[in-house]
Amino acid sequence: MRAFSLLALLAFVGGVLGDEAGDARKRWAESPHGPLLERILPPTFDAHDLPEPDASGAKLTLRYCVQCHNLPNPAMHDAAKWPGIVERMVERMEGRGNLGTLMSEMMAGVSAPTSEETRTLAAYLRRHGQKPLDAQRYPDVYRPEGEAFRLACSQCHVLPDPQRHTAAEWPAVVARMQENMAWMNRVVGTKPVAGEPQLRTEEINAFLARHARR
Repeated sequence: MRAFSLLALLAFVGGVLGDEAGDARKRWAESPHGPLLERILPPTFDAHDLPEPDASGAKLTLRYCVQCHNLPNPAMHDAAKWPGIVERMVERMEGRGNLGTLMSEMMAGVSAPTSEETRTLAAYLRRHGQKPLDAQRYPDVYRPEGEAFRLACSQCHVLPDPQRHTAAEWPAVVARMQENMAWMNRVVGTKPVAGEPQLRTEEINAFLARHARR
């Protein structure tokens, strides 16, 4: 797993964006909630991976989202899901989340976006959200050759359209997703359970390469 923590990310972003990330780095280093928040999202997506990095939405993602957890990939969700997720995150940044008093304590010192910024952020995430696979275009996704891809990728988000990347690009994306699954589902240092189904990355990459963008 990549040796990259929330605090390291905030240190990097702090040098780019100024006080917001620097303040967040200090706050979570001193907070008893810091380790919990670090585990919310995997640390495999970096600032340089953001699409349209100079866009206002990308800058707002770096400004607000890393206050509380590792940087989110816009492709984590499809466009239809992002507005509701952004709305829920803004409520939490305002200390009005689902944990009551604890949420207010966890969000102490966190800045929330304005209404205009929220719209810009949501629009950016929707624009670069995951494009769902159309099963009518790829009927083999429900055949044996598509099983490894279908079962693995549907655990975390809608099945991605193979045309999103080229055959040469997909292996790195699959490797990052494998890191994400390890981060989300395992305590660092544990070993796979004997007899537990494992990712068949060769089959996943073969399916994606067959349908990838040329």
